[in-house]
This record gives sequence, C-alpha cells and structure tokens, in this order.
Amino acid sequence: MANTTFNGPVRSENGFQSVSKNATTGAITVGTSYSDIITGSVQDLTGAGAVDITNLITEITAENTGDALTLADGSAGQVKIITYVAESAAGDTAILTPTTLAGGTTITFGDVGDGVVLVYGTTAGWVVVGNNGATIA
Repeated sequence: MANTTFNGPVRSENGFQSVSKNATTGAITVGTSYSDIITGSVQDLTGAGAVDITNLITEITAENTGDALTLADGSAGQVKIITYVAESAAGDTAILTPTTLAGGTTITFGDVGDGVVLVYGTTAGWVVVGNNGATIA
C-alpha cells in the first residue's frame, strides 16, 4: 500500500479508514474510521495499569478502591476518550495520573458512567475538553 499526499479537498461516499498493515502476515488492522461518525479501537482495562495512547477509547473496570492508572503524553491534537464502565464491588474507584495534565494532576472515576474526553496539546499536555462526573484534582 502506497502513501498518498493530497492537496485540496478529498471526498469519499463511504468514509475513510486509518489502517496499519502487519509486515509479516499482511493482516490489515483498522485503527480509526471517519464517516458521519468517528469510531476508533477500544482498550478494555481491568484494574490498575496503563491507559494506552494507541486506541481512541479506553473502558475501565475497577477492581479495588483507588486502582492506579497512568497515561503517557500523546501527540499534538490527539483525542483520548476514557470511560468508567464497571466495578468489581460498590465503592471501587480508579485514579488516572497522566504524565502531563492541564489544570490538575489526577482524574478520579468514582461511579459507573463517569468519563472524560481529552485532547493533547504539546505545551499544556492532556486537556479535559469534556467531563461527565469525574473529579479533576
């Protein structure tokens, strides 16, 4: 598959896909699709661990109170959506500590349904542009 550079508008009746090709197997993996809606791959994260920067969405399931999560710096303009989808027991929480977070140092998810939309800026780091119930501190 060749790389193509476009100058000017590009149109498609059926949307676009960002894909990668495995050099060994030739398997194609769709990363993000662009059409009337934007869709992306999902990371399912249970318990403490690293929120990846390769998937658009991370869905968190807490196993304990205060599951420690990390998030590395991204690329300029990158969007990351993080949602708290389940917990092992009532009262479980997840605390995200991004490497660089504008306006705070942590994001705490305490209730199923909490979620944030982040955009990465090279100067500010991860900026919270949408928040549903999470606590930024």
